[in-house]
Amino acid sequence: MSENRKLSMEELGRLTPEEAESAVKTPVIIILDNVRSMHNVGSVFRTADAFLIEEIMLCGITPVPPHREINKTALGATETVKWQHCSDAFQKLQELRSKGYIVIAAEQTAKSVKLHEAKFSPDEKYAVILGNEVDGVNQELIDAADFSIEIPQAGTKHSLNISVAAGVVCWELFRQLRG
Repeated sequence: MSENRKLSMEELGRLTPEEAESAVKTPVIIILDNVRSMHNVGSVFRTADAFLIEEIMLCGITPVPPHREINKTALGATETVKWQHCSDAFQKLQELRSKGYIVIAAEQTAKSVKLHEAKFSPDEKYAVILGNEVDGVNQELIDAADFSIEIPQAGTKHSLNISVAAGVVCWELFRQLRG
């Protein structure tokens, strides 16, 4: 047998859906604002499950479960990650701020902080806004955020797919908050 064999689910020590429900969550809420692609939404659910993210808020035109196209990439994560729909992301952002969340826009701005230079404290709670696939995070939400973060890139393109960006940002938050 190969020394570098693939591990079974038991060997990986993954939580059951019941255990995940009661597990301590990473103090992060993901706000998806006007995300169009159901595949992107499903991928963000799967990422949120992987990092025990507290909740996803699906705002504006962002599609909501249950839907076959979301389930295709979520692979059951819509059943293990808490979520809600809200029509107005700005209002939800204000509610989260009043509950002590630090609000972060994942967007390239004139004052954005490189993700690897951002410092996140395990004593704080965070809400991360990810925006539309074409237009990015709405300027009103950027203005209302406490700060913006950006993922450094060296190639010719200026952005990543939203599901990839969500994965990178969630990993860094998880690493710093639960490391």
